Amino acid sequence: MDLWLPEHDARHALGALPDGVSCRTYPLRGDPPGAILDAEFLVAVSRTRWLRGLLPRMGRLRVLHTVSAGVDWLLPLVPPGVQVCSARGTRDGAVAEWVAAAVLASVKRLVGMRDSQLEHRWAWERPGDLRAASVAILGYGSIGAAVEERLAPFGVDFIRIAHRARPGVHPADELRALLPRAEILVVLLPLTDETRGLLDGELLGLLPDGALLVNAARGAIVDTGALLALLREGRLRAALDVTDPEPLPPDHPLWSAPGVLITPHVAGDSADADRRAFALVGEQVRRYVAGEELVNVVEGEGY
Repeated sequence: MDLWLPEHDARHALGALPDGVSCRTYPLRGDPPGAILDAEFLVAVSRTRWLRGLLPRMGRLRVLHTVSAGVDWLLPLVPPGVQVCSARGTRDGAVAEWVAAAVLASVKRLVGMRDSQLEHRWAWERPGDLRAASVAILGYGSIGAAVEERLAPFGVDFIRIAHRARPGVHPADELRALLPRAEILVVLLPLTDETRGLLDGELLGLLPDGALLVNAARGAIVDTGALLALLREGRLRAALDVTDPEPLPPDHPLWSAPGVLITPHVAGDSADADRRAFALVGEQVRRYVAGEELVNVVEGEGY
């Protein structure tokens, strides 16, 4: 079996592979070798720009595996008969740590103080408190649980929201009633037709004055124009690891909007998370060769 991987430092975390597996690599930048057309098991990263052109010609492909939890960028490209598997679960800790860091930096006003430092100004700002803050986690799954684990010691109150109701978790159709209580809204939803543009001006406007929007999911879930207007009014603050558009153009007004912290889609990109993702790929290859059922198989839009 031909297994193709990106040239990534963490690929050595695969572990021992079964006999008969030919492990080959392709560059993260530039065109891949022509022999990749014979791949049976392909590991893709979001920077794999050539997929759109080559996938229809990869007649032997049976498994397309990502090293990311999100697969929205990949699903429209997949030919019939190819299983798509995500790296769900491998980056939970890294994303949760980014969320905790972004929340603390925003609540404690570190962003504005850093700006003052760069301007050599001793400018006083009153930090906020996390204790007793109401934190809504929109898209409560394994990453949401990891976020809760990290924020719970600060004494916050959680509002858990998922697609469907389950014990302790509200269904998405209660969102309008829940948002006015959310002093901090953490967005962890997958991007689907249903969630694209979900947080529009109407829903964002339901958040209380001074609320913090934390988006570690996909930029297109939030209406950028509506968010900009609320940031400029001072109604909301935001910490964004993702934007729409992305990458954010240098002249985009979101860069200089008041009360916003922006990072370049790095929340899940730690060395440990990378190792976990490639270790999962190794386990999946062993399952595949043994004829066992794969895990993290994506159905529909992955919602």
